Amino acid sequence: MLQVIPRQLCDNAGFDATDVLNKLRQKHALPSGEGAPYGVDINTGGIADSFSNFVWEPSVVKINAINAATEAACLILSVDETVKNPKSESAQGEAAAGAMGGRGGGGFRGRGRGMRRR
Repeated sequence: MLQVIPRQLCDNAGFDATDVLNKLRQKHALPSGEGAPYGVDINTGGIADSFSNFVWEPSVVKINAINAATEAACLILSVDETVKNPKSESAQGEAAAGAMGGRGGGGFRGRGRGMRRR
């Protein structure tokens, strides 16, 4: 899920991201759990124990990033009229014009604040 971070580190350092990520996945998949703290080592182009190299990243940072991304996606999806259908918009406009007694708002067009009558 968070493979974007080590991939970007490899790309930025000029290493083969596929090779390094494969090594990292193998280390993380160890049943004993000893490979959990391993990460990308940009000095050697491989993987290394992050704790022994004094690289610590609190899990709170990742949790907050995932929560913020989820909230942003939900906000985008919940905004009304984010995805518009031109056919339904024209049908709603015609229905509103018919509801105004046939005037359709044509008598009020262009008469906002500061607009002169012709």
